[in-house]
Amino acid sequence: MEQGSAREGVRPPCAPGAYAGTPAAGRVPEQMRVGRSQDRDMDRARGEHTHSEPPAPRVIRHSVRGQILQALRAALVDGELTPGQVYSAPALGARFGVSATPVREAMQQLATEGAVEVVPNRGFRVSERGPRELAELAEVRALIEVPVMLRLARTVPAERWSALRPLADATVTAAAVGDRASYAECDRAFHRAVLTLAGNEQLVAIADELHRRSQWPLVAGPATRRADLLADAAEHTALLDALIAQDLTVVQALVREHFTGADG
Repeated sequence: MEQGSAREGVRPPCAPGAYAGTPAAGRVPEQMRVGRSQDRDMDRARGEHTHSEPPAPRVIRHSVRGQILQALRAALVDGELTPGQVYSAPALGARFGVSATPVREAMQQLATEGAVEVVPNRGFRVSERGPRELAELAEVRALIEVPVMLRLARTVPAERWSALRPLADATVTAAAVGDRASYAECDRAFHRAVLTLAGNEQLVAIADELHRRSQWPLVAGPATRRADLLADAAEHTALLDALIAQDLTVVQALVREHFTGADG
């Protein structure tokens, strides 16, 4: 992957950093950069206030934490946070221009997802994953999604599949600039849209979580090349064509092959 060109390219619509208020990997938007002293005061106050200065709305705090979580997830996929490396909340807070508190809260969420491990008195270690875990995730995803997609291929009309074409095109755009974080977001958006047609929210949530975990980099693994991303994105377009044609054999083959890739 050519890191420089990825950063210079235009981010596709579903990517981190594409919308105002959504950070890209390694940075946060200006409007989120609360002054350090003010941010620490918010952390200490925890709802306390004076008559002259009312407390900040709670939604702002949640917004900061959510945007930091988004930025950390993008940094994980991009390989900017190295597997096995320990990162402290204050150091990451300095990087993002916020206090340590929202970073710590976001890292706790990543810990529950298995992306990082808590290291007492030090911070958070990025989880180290090997090829076996990736293969196991691919197998579980196939067990869940292949039967669902085959059922949908028999019942969903062609025009509804055609409506998903922009999402498939967005994965191609992200792959073309070699941006792994952007591609990861677009990839999951496409798969979520397909599975949503099944009308089962629990299925979509479980599949999306498995998909997210499959996108974390392997320890000492090779960087994903732009050509790999483009090949993966092309499978989305081919899958839509097969779903529209109700070609169940091709649908099954494409989905299984897609899950064995590093970014599918």
